[in-house]
Formats: sequence, structure tokens, C-alpha cells
Amino acid sequence: MTHAPVSVDIWLHHLEDEADAAFLYRELAQAEHDVGKADLYRKLAQVEDRHVEMWRKLLAENGHQVEPPPPSRGARLRAWVARRVGAGILLPMLLQEEGREVKGYLSLYRESPNGVVGPTALTLAKESKEHAETLAAMSGTTGEPWHKTGAGGFLRNVVYGFNDGLTANFGLVAGMIGAQGDLQMASHAVVVAGLAGAAADALSMGSSGYLAAKSEREVFEHEIAMEKEEIRLMPELEEEELSLVYQTKGIPEGQARALAAQIMLDPARALSEQVREELKIGEATSTPMREAWVTGTATLLGALIPVAPLLVDTGPVAIWTSFALAMLSHFGVGAARSFFTGRGVIRSGMDMFLVGLGVAILGYFLGDWIVRLL
Repeated sequence: MTHAPVSVDIWLHHLEDEADAAFLYRELAQAEHDVGKADLYRKLAQVEDRHVEMWRKLLAENGHQVEPPPPSRGARLRAWVARRVGAGILLPMLLQEEGREVKGYLSLYRESPNGVVGPTALTLAKESKEHAETLAAMSGTTGEPWHKTGAGGFLRNVVYGFNDGLTANFGLVAGMIGAQGDLQMASHAVVVAGLAGAAADALSMGSSGYLAAKSEREVFEHEIAMEKEEIRLMPELEEEELSLVYQTKGIPEGQARALAAQIMLDPARALSEQVREELKIGEATSTPMREAWVTGTATLLGALIPVAPLLVDTGPVAIWTSFALAMLSHFGVGAARSFFTGRGVIRSGMDMFLVGLGVAILGYFLGDWIVRLL
């Protein structure tokens, strides 16, 4: 049998990560006032010690004798911070680290399932998964931290696209007016620059929306493929996890276990259930092209606001109308953003109003300064 080349650097990296995790779990145990939780942290540290020995054994069998590594500088720094601001800061860090370990170990296993590291990697993936789920329950979170499935919404794309077009093109128009040095009349060049800027902003944001949606779809496909692999490699843990999900919904434990066992008999159904319940990925509601059109159109509409009055007239009334419309729109966009940020409508609106005012002033004087410099 031909084995893949031994990646000693990767093995040493995992060895150090496991040693750091054992160190940090003990830090948590020492700081924890709850006796039960402290005992659990100590048990997790002992499991990490066993992981260290598994890597040392694997390295030794392949001609690399190593001692248990001391805590890394980064681990010592995190422990130092935790002692001063509270050990609770370590819990989310360890949760993310366990998640990264699951992903890394599954990757090692897939690369060489029958190689020298295959069985060890699979065992470590399973135990790291159990650790991650334990920590997630203790921190009050759900799902698996190695899956990233955040998504944006239609309204968010409209608001942020509109905001980007408005702010960027408002600054461009203000800079062009400052460059011509005349607030009484907007030249043909100002109008052309404003229209060109609107088109460029729309194309830029539209293409960004397309690529972002395409990347998100690829991330979802990758995470679903990983979940499928987890169901194949560690069905007993996935079954337990599915049972716990049902129990949190109020289904009695015995019934939840029976339902989870029945679903796991059909891998396709199990994958569908886990994707919906664990990853929270539903049916696709958008496409990259739709995202491109939505974001690009919203950006174009925002970018045309400071230009629109100048298409009718280029006198001082049009210039000040452009300024007034842009400032009102900045306030409106800020107020709309409050639905996503949770801040007050007036405060969010005023924040964006001041941003717009700053863009206008800086743009105007920057345009004037550039002309003088040239």
C-alpha cells in the first residue's frame, strides 16, 4: 500500500493546538466557580492531553520524537487577558478552535483515509466535534461552529447599495464643483462626471453583489458536502445531535431518539434534515444575477440623486437642490439602516446626515486643492 507523504509540519501544528487547548481548559477550570463546569473543563483538558499523546505517538512512529510542547505565546497571552477581564472570554475562543480542528481533521482524513494519519484524524475529528457541541451548549449557542452560513437579505442589499451610490457620487459631484471653483454654475464636465460616476458605481456594486452571492452559494455547497461527509463518517454523533435538536423542540427524549434513528437510516433524508435544522440553510431565494441587478439598480438610483437636478439646470438653484436632496437622502438611508443595526432612527439618520455633510465639504475642498496643485 502506498501512503501519502507525511506532512510533519501540519502534524506539529495540530500537536501544538491540542497542547494549547489543554492549557486553556485548565485555565477555565481554575477560574470557574461552578464545581460541575470546572470538573467538565478538567475532563476536556485530560482528553486534550490524550490527543497530544496521540500526535506524539504518530510522530514517533514516523521517525520524529518530540516532547509535549509548552503553551504557545498566543495561548499564554489569551490566558493572561482572561485572568484580568474574566475567563468567559476563553469559551468562544475554544469553541471556534474546536470547530477549526474538526474541519482540519476531516480534511486530513479525506486526503488519506487509509494512510498513516487517517484513523487518528477521524478519531480526533469525532472527539473535537463532541467538545465543540459541549462548549456550544455551555455558551448557549446552537449549530456547529465550523459551518459558516450567514446570509444577507433583499432589503439590506437595497439599502446598502443605495447608500454606497449616494455617498460616493455625492462626493464626486462635490469634488468636481470644487474643482471648477464656482458655486453659481455647474459645468458640463460636472454633469458628465456625475453620470459616469453613477454608471461606474452601479456596475461596481452590481458585480460585487453577483460575486458575493456566487461565493455564498459556493460556501453553502461546501458546507452541505461537509455535513454529508460527517453523516457518513460519524453517523452515531449526527444521530445524537439530531435527537437533541428534536428534544429542544419539546419532543420527549425516547421519541426524539427513535425519530432521529429512523431518519438516519436514509442518508439523503438525514442530510436534508441536518441542513435545515443544524446549518439553517433553506431553499435558495435568490441567484447571483438577481443580486447583481438588485444591488446595481439600488446603487444607480442612489448615485443619480445628486446628479438629477443638474440634468434640468446647472445654475445655483440646481446645485443647492442637489445638495439638499443628497442630505435628505443621507438622513433617510441612515434611518433605514437602523432596522439592521438596532440603533434609534433619529440617531442613525443624523449619523448618516453628518457623513454626507463631511463628504460634501471634503469633496469640495479636495477638488479645489487638486486644481490649485496642478
